[in-house]
Amino acid sequence: MQAHPVTPWYKQFWPWFLIGLLLSAITVSTTFAVLSIRSFDGMVQEDYYEHGKAINMVLAKQQRAADLGLEARLRIDPLTSDVVLDLEGDTRPERLVLKLIFPTEDDRDQEFMLEHVREGRYLAQAPDNLRYRWYLQLQPAGDDPEWRLVGEARFPDEGSIALTPGRPAAE
Repeated sequence: MQAHPVTPWYKQFWPWFLIGLLLSAITVSTTFAVLSIRSFDGMVQEDYYEHGKAINMVLAKQQRAADLGLEARLRIDPLTSDVVLDLEGDTRPERLVLKLIFPTEDDRDQEFMLEHVREGRYLAQAPDNLRYRWYLQLQPAGDDPEWRLVGEARFPDEGSIALTPGRPAAE
């Protein structure tokens, strides 16, 4: 009977396969740990109680806009980036603030000052190549605005966007 010589473990396939699986799991988990530490998502509110109280103030501002009968139509020209807003209702402030809020990254949020040019029409200039989905907030300029209109848009958009006192319409 002929005996097969036993090869050392380091010359066999299965030990190296198992070691490779372990090393790849360690590499992937280390990579994800480093990414999670370096990239802050900014979604968790540290002052959640104060933030919750502020929501009630926002709802009161939206109710005030409804009481004043305010609604707006917004259009941002995709070629020239001109912002044209038509405000309907009982008030016509000289300047309005339009906030474009990116849903997931607060460092991409933008704010524009719209100037009153004639009966209910306001103008401003937006940045070029405005893309993706945004939440919109419109309110009078100042430290403590009394009303707020909200909406939602996906840019570039050829049509007009409705800003109302209520919650943004779901797509």
